[in-house]
Amino acid sequence: MRVGLTYNIKKEISSEVMEKTSRHLHQQKLVDDNLLQNYSHRLSDTYAEWDDEETIDAVKSAIEKAGHSVVLIEADEHAYEKLKSQRPDIVFNMAEGHGGSARESYIPSMLELLGIPYTASDPTTIGICHDKSRCKEILSYYKVPTPEFFITDSIVSGYPAEKFPVFVKPLHEGSSKGIYNSCVVKDLDELNREITRIKKDYDQPSIIEDFLEGKEFTVAIIGNGKNVIVLPIVEINLSCVPEGFNKIYSYEVKWFFDTRENKLDIFTCPAEISQNLTKKIEKIVIDAYKALRIREWARFDVRCDKEENPYIIEVNPLPGILPNPDDNSCFPKAARTVGINYDSLIQKVLNLAIERNKLK
Repeated sequence: MRVGLTYNIKKEISSEVMEKTSRHLHQQKLVDDNLLQNYSHRLSDTYAEWDDEETIDAVKSAIEKAGHSVVLIEADEHAYEKLKSQRPDIVFNMAEGHGGSARESYIPSMLELLGIPYTASDPTTIGICHDKSRCKEILSYYKVPTPEFFITDSIVSGYPAEKFPVFVKPLHEGSSKGIYNSCVVKDLDELNREITRIKKDYDQPSIIEDFLEGKEFTVAIIGNGKNVIVLPIVEINLSCVPEGFNKIYSYEVKWFFDTRENKLDIFTCPAEISQNLTKKIEKIVIDAYKALRIREWARFDVRCDKEENPYIIEVNPLPGILPNPDDNSCFPKAARTVGINYDSLIQKVLNLAIERNKLK
């Protein structure tokens, strides 16, 4: 079978942005020689959602090992013509897109127009999940617990003091893009500072949520219909967050402090939690998976309140899949815990889509 692989590859950061960002981060003591020499692309979150060459090659290799040929199609302005001329039998889609709040829906929309089958969710579901407020509205309708929220792109006044602390993040981003230590705010001045920063840096509204002070988890799901499997829950060890930083899985923690050379013991899989909490988390992620009509796979970020009640805080229908075990990539980590290696994971997702589209 001829399998198209649609992707966005990380670009080089301009020297001007690199110098400005590096200087700012040095002042905050967030940059060391290892980060500058080996991970300079992480200094800016511009392409945080896109994949590196290592990941793209690993997915291509996994598909080829299953006996398929692979057609590489970068999800740029020429993607439609490439898809139209190449017409693969099915597409393995991992493209995050560029520009606009519905950017993750661009490739699935092209494939729908061309009548080419593909992996993962359709344009509507992916677009909804990428708009955090619309996603939370649907979850709330189906009574899937998610923190209360509001959205705005301008400063606010008179916000109830008793609601602080709150969590502020961009409305349309992923991969911790725009989520920094400063996103936990404790008063009105800090809230307006973050709303202004997000509008200036990302040209989009902020979503402001109740801040949950309990444990945090990430949960991988794979399957369709009744055959949905929740992989072992991954706990984020917030105790590993460096001193002086808020207990959140921020961009700094994810991409600055946690490297192959200086790994944080940031994940425990399976999570060391009670059977009762495990069941609660598994229920809400399955309920969300079904309510949002997700296909093949997704990863859910879950956080608890002080009473250990879990809430969904993020939905990722195109989950990150770094292939190297030395990278803390949650979906492959959860899969490895139950004996599913990287190649098998990619092949399983592809086979689910082949079966759903009745291609064999």
